[in-house]
Amino acid sequence: MNLPRLRLRARLDIPLSLSLTALCAGGLFVLYSATGQDLRIVVGQFIRALIGLLAMAAIAQFSPHHLRRWSPLIYAFGLILLVTVIFFGAQAKGAQRWLEFAGLFRFQPAELMKLALPLMLARLLSMSFLPPSLSRLGLCVALIAIPFVLILQQPDLGTSLMLLISGLFVVFLAGMQWRYWLGLAAAAVASLPALWHFALHDYQRRRIATLLDPESDPLNAGWHTIQAKIAIGSGGAYGKGWLNGTQSQLEFLPERHTDFIFAVIGEEFGFGGLVVLIALYLVITGRGLYIAANTQDTFSRLLAGGISLTFFAYVFVNIGMVSGILPVVGLPLPLVSYGGSSMVTLLIGFGMIMSVHTHKNLFRHGDSV
Repeated sequence: MNLPRLRLRARLDIPLSLSLTALCAGGLFVLYSATGQDLRIVVGQFIRALIGLLAMAAIAQFSPHHLRRWSPLIYAFGLILLVTVIFFGAQAKGAQRWLEFAGLFRFQPAELMKLALPLMLARLLSMSFLPPSLSRLGLCVALIAIPFVLILQQPDLGTSLMLLISGLFVVFLAGMQWRYWLGLAAAAVASLPALWHFALHDYQRRRIATLLDPESDPLNAGWHTIQAKIAIGSGGAYGKGWLNGTQSQLEFLPERHTDFIFAVIGEEFGFGGLVVLIALYLVITGRGLYIAANTQDTFSRLLAGGISLTFFAYVFVNIGMVSGILPVVGLPLPLVSYGGSSMVTLLIGFGMIMSVHTHKNLFRHGDSV
């Protein structure tokens, strides 16, 4: 089979497609164990993965010119959904983050903003010479701040911080001058006391406070971290074997099929299994950055680079959270943890990266302004 010809016909990047499919398949394999062999949940996740892969393939067929044109509408639609959550959102575990449609399925609008924000920022920054001027950076700050505040109020500290990081990645790739970064860092440090007292909830402050010493509250805020460390450490070099993890199978490990599924992998497949997983994540991120580096216009470079770096940041934060070097913020492991909204939107994002790659000879610099 001629792979380059297949890539051009289907407008898919074969290395990236195979890596993402392998990651999703491995996630289903682990999820079966993490859910106590609940086949119903695994089948549901398989359907979501299939929908996501089909959506990825569909988005890849569109030119980046269309993505750039639609970005304001996508961003505005995402904001409307975030405001709708405030008034009509469904609640679960003390948070109001979802919209429920006729009782059939739930959708988390914050996931849409993971794509809408990089799209909008890439469009804005590609409309003028780089590095961006101070006035254009002010517009970028406003575009980031509005969804950040709306998501923080749900409350969803993890997603709001990652949205902030995704926006900063796009600005970083646009070449923002270092004196602006220093000013931004100084403003962030100065705002920490206000954020601590007024923006964070009590349980969020406890999670951060117990980061350095989880044993100070072993049955409450520190429970997740302690059990995750035990699971990962007990896996050793080669693990206890699939379906044989004691921490997960005996339900000592909380949220084992969502936020803490990395610990399940460490317990059942050991250090070797974790190395393979991390290597696969690095391959996917590296391929995305390679595509970004070889684009022919500013919009495509900022979009592909921003999405790729944000994907890596999600992986880093989840692994850091589970291993105890970062506070617990409730972020799933991308494409492995259970969850429909996250999986579909991530795969759509990679569809955008493939669109950038397979249309690079059709979308010239002159189209980006």
